[in-house]
Amino acid sequence: MGAVSAVDTSDETGTGTGTSTGTSTDTSTDTSAVADRGPKQDRSRVTRKRLLEAAVSCLAEHGWAGSTVSVVAERAGVSRGAAQHHFRTREDLFTAAVEYVAEERSLALRALFPEGPADRRAVVAAVVDLYTGPLFRAALHLWVAASNEDQLRPRVTELEAHVGRETHRIAVDLLGADETVPGVRETVQGLLDMARGLGLANLLTDDTSRRDRVVAQWAALLDEALG
Repeated sequence: MGAVSAVDTSDETGTGTGTSTGTSTDTSTDTSAVADRGPKQDRSRVTRKRLLEAAVSCLAEHGWAGSTVSVVAERAGVSRGAAQHHFRTREDLFTAAVEYVAEERSLALRALFPEGPADRRAVVAAVVDLYTGPLFRAALHLWVAASNEDQLRPRVTELEAHVGRETHRIAVDLLGADETVPGVRETVQGLLDMARGLGLANLLTDDTSRRDRVVAQWAALLDEALG
């Protein structure tokens, strides 16, 4: 038994002596565990991020039916077991994935205008972009699935409410809108509803030229409504 203990201690501490006492073995093992914890946590975060991004890509390309945990794990370059270590169920994986990318897009939107309120046409265009990329396509597939999946529906409903509130808050800030003025809140929400509609239209055809005209008109309307 003493020989086994010596080998274990050598492997964990890297000393290679195999002659440590019981007390020093415990200390070395604890130190090694602490030293390893950081890299392991980093690897875990990287794996989780890869899974989330792969899940969004799969949803956008293959829809809910074609986006299994195995397909996502393969795209992320990890084992199915590793995927299930991070996300216990398929629903956990895909709701987390859409929420993750939504948060990333919100951060990106704010980063475009670091000084706060900006040119309204630029803000309108940026908001519209939120609804014409892979995030919206993936979210749409999730919504369709949720309409038929009782377990998924409340989670997606909660997620959509969270994303909607955050997007509305960002739009208000960037547009310099005063929601204490009657009608302003509804005007900003109308912008978001319009952007969602353009995102739906973009699923079938690229309507960039029409979208640009709509963006210009909405910016003019906002200037008039918001002052």
